[in-house]
Amino acid sequence: MRVRILGAAAGGAFPQWNCNCTNCRIARTDPSRAKPRTQSSIAISGDCIHWFLVNASPDIRTQTESFPELLPQGDAIRGSGIAGVLLSNADLDHTLGLFLLREGPRLVVYATDEVRQSLSEGLRMDAVLASYCGIEWRVPSHDLSPLTSVDGAKTGLDYAAFPVPGKKPRYAAEKVSSQGDAVGYQFVDEKTGRKLVVIPDVAAIDDTIRKQLLDADLLLFDGTFFDESEMSTAGAGNALASDMGHIPINGADGSLSLLATMPNVQRVYIHINNTNPILLQDSPQRARVEAAGIVVAEDGMEFEL
Repeated sequence: MRVRILGAAAGGAFPQWNCNCTNCRIARTDPSRAKPRTQSSIAISGDCIHWFLVNASPDIRTQTESFPELLPQGDAIRGSGIAGVLLSNADLDHTLGLFLLREGPRLVVYATDEVRQSLSEGLRMDAVLASYCGIEWRVPSHDLSPLTSVDGAKTGLDYAAFPVPGKKPRYAAEKVSSQGDAVGYQFVDEKTGRKLVVIPDVAAIDDTIRKQLLDADLLLFDGTFFDESEMSTAGAGNALASDMGHIPINGADGSLSLLATMPNVQRVYIHINNTNPILLQDSPQRARVEAAGIVVAEDGMEFEL
């Protein structure tokens, strides 16, 4: 299995277009200390022919141009290596890229009923894309199943979705969160048996997630915020990490306290907000994360399982 991080930042990317926080200023003036990143998306393949995206960010055009495997191959005038998109939730930074893929063939999109409802009612995604490429919706399996190409052929990967604590997007008409608003994904290479777990958005760590973490060879985990009150500390807003559906890295109940106890799992923080100090290569928060053996994701990183 080959895994490519197309984008490592949370919504708004890094630096964020309207933000002048310390992190964003450094990213603009000294990118060697704080590398710019596009919005969160991951490409996965079991055969290096069929590529599946976990989320389709608004930066999808830049991300595909930076990764030739997703571009037309050989002498083909049109084409793409993208065989499908698996959505972890209905947030704009994970779904607006679907609109940008409208020039291609019919989109195969894996989404829970709750995520599909948010997109269809809140963004009119079904109606809009019906005038272009159209969508083939697939409900992700909760049991390990083959991840197939458009024509139903095996691609060398098995996958399963599992529910995680999360929130509906702000634009959703129904604001009450329910199971299915957010999911994580497990991918298993059919040849090697090695496992990738992707959880880009999670509000809390429950028993289901703990089991998935311990069962992974490679874990890509929500690193949106370092602290619960990070937005106010940075002067960028008053929302708490928990208000936005994310468990912080720091604190007694933060993700670092658990991930630090898992040295046999390759661990990577993804979906990193522009205010998060781990984006600064010389920050003490970055040093703490790296001392625990955890990688801070960057655009273009690759892993093989």
